[in-house]
Amino acid sequence: MTAMSFKLLCLLLTFINKVPIISKKTAGNTKKVRFSRGEKVIALEKIKKIFNEHGDVMRTADLVAAKIYYADIQKLLKDDFIEKIKRGYYHLIDSENVSEANIINHLFPEAILCLDTALFYYGYSNRTPSVWHLAVDKNIQKSRLKIDYLFIKAYFLEPHILAVGVTEGEIDNNKVRIYDKDRTICDCLKYMGKMDKEVFNTAIQSYIRDERKNIPNLLNYAKQLRVHKKVKDLIGVWL
Repeated sequence: MTAMSFKLLCLLLTFINKVPIISKKTAGNTKKVRFSRGEKVIALEKIKKIFNEHGDVMRTADLVAAKIYYADIQKLLKDDFIEKIKRGYYHLIDSENVSEANIINHLFPEAILCLDTALFYYGYSNRTPSVWHLAVDKNIQKSRLKIDYLFIKAYFLEPHILAVGVTEGEIDNNKVRIYDKDRTICDCLKYMGKMDKEVFNTAIQSYIRDERKNIPNLLNYAKQLRVHKKVKDLIGVWL
């Protein structure tokens, strides 16, 4: 090799080492990502593990704590390894648990699934809700509810009313907070003027036919939610 050829080879190797790349080749089912600082190479499997340890959704602070910094996050976003849910929140795109219920749990852990979402969950409605219906504390910071990744409809309630009839359900293998059947029907009566008539009527009739309904609970919740008269007028005759 001539001196000129050796010099050109050295320049070429220097140039290659400075170029940030994403390697999509698979070796033993492990992808590697070369970040902007050049010398840092992280296996995608390691990133998956980090996300899994955080329930598949991570905040910017969590990523930084795992030594994945701003430039790294931008690289992962650009190459479709992660996706931004809202400001400061991300999830792994090829995660096995990319469930909206999981994302709801992370963004709004104190929220409770209600009305149309709860009706669909209990089989009281066959209409898949176009938005997630969430009951939240009236004092919640409203900016937290601004999210483009999924659609939500929030109901702002007094803390003592918010806690009435809360139970646990499961959606896409995720534990969720949701109102029980009896509280859900009371909510339907409370918001009947704002509900789709067909959805409302189907819900009431489904509840009446449900052998697992709890009438004492229904009457107790109705008093607290001030819909006792509606319960007597619209449901009482069928019980």
